[in-house]
Amino acid sequence: MSFFQHLITHNSAETVWLAVALGGGLFLLLLMLRRFIRSRLAARARESSYRLYALAVELLAATRGWMLAAVSVLVAGMNLDLPDNLETLLSRVVMALLFLQCGLWGNGAVRAWLGRRQQEQRDRGDGDSITSMALLGFITRLALWSVVLILVLDQLGFNVTALVASLGIGGVAVALAVQNILGDLFASLSIALDKPFVVGDFIIVGDVLGTVEYVGLKTTRIRSLSGEQVVMSNADLLGSRIRNYKRMQERRIVFGFGIGHDTPADKVARLPQVLRQIVESQDEVRFDRAHFQGFGAAALNFEVVYYVLVADFNRYMDVQQAINLELLRHLNTEGITVSLPASRMQLVEGAAASAGAGAAAAALAQPSRP
Repeated sequence: MSFFQHLITHNSAETVWLAVALGGGLFLLLLMLRRFIRSRLAARARESSYRLYALAVELLAATRGWMLAAVSVLVAGMNLDLPDNLETLLSRVVMALLFLQCGLWGNGAVRAWLGRRQQEQRDRGDGDSITSMALLGFITRLALWSVVLILVLDQLGFNVTALVASLGIGGVAVALAVQNILGDLFASLSIALDKPFVVGDFIIVGDVLGTVEYVGLKTTRIRSLSGEQVVMSNADLLGSRIRNYKRMQERRIVFGFGIGHDTPADKVARLPQVLRQIVESQDEVRFDRAHFQGFGAAALNFEVVYYVLVADFNRYMDVQQAINLELLRHLNTEGITVSLPASRMQLVEGAAASAGAGAAAAALAQPSRP
């Protein structure tokens, strides 16, 4: 018995026309609802910074008319007496279309999220991360549509077990062949998402220190202080400890110096307060402490701690230099000598040989650039 004969013999004319009217009316109603809700949400998205409104508009824009028609046909068919094989086929087709629609929704969500992130990166001038984000979007869409394709083929009656097994074996083989490249690729995605550093940051990785110039899919390029460009793989980079000085908010500085043992006790007692005044007279500096630390073999040792409130290394060196000069002027005025490490002389067969020379003043710490 054909479909039309079954439809005529098992359903009255009124039932058929009612089902047709129900399906057509439901389709028109869904179209109007989609348009109305989309316009209202678009207005809300323009007025509010709440991102879910923009995402909802994107998802409604991805809702296709054929999906609404398929739902309407399915609802209309539920009111008719249809052959069993036709009901099964209709259900499978509608489910396949639903999976396709879910793929479109997922694709719209990925596009909206990537668009927002890429716009943020453009605003920051981070052009290199845009490439990584685009690659992330491609991988996400590829995985999404692969799953959708398998689900659709399964609904249409294809045996996808062998296909999934083949894809799994092929994927393992490819992953083993290009595991180093994939490691760097996923490390690049981690850098793009987690952002331990961005282009322009001054970082230290192991014995490499310099400014990040480029973050690629496989390597990151760093311009070292001595001028050469250092190229590191992204996987090795993330496997190391990274010190990012660009994100430093302030510097804690500790320096010490020593004065002669013959310095009078009252001058030693006044020196911490003098040090406080010298440090606080500098701009963009917060004083922490200054103490007579203890008795050394060759000097009375002092320790000073302060904070430079900006991250700029040159500014820190300017502050330290100014403090050193003011301290030196004060010591000269008070007649206080800066003590040098003691030298030990040894006579060997009548000749003098130095076993340890006083190389530098124990006065102020010699900082090195990070």
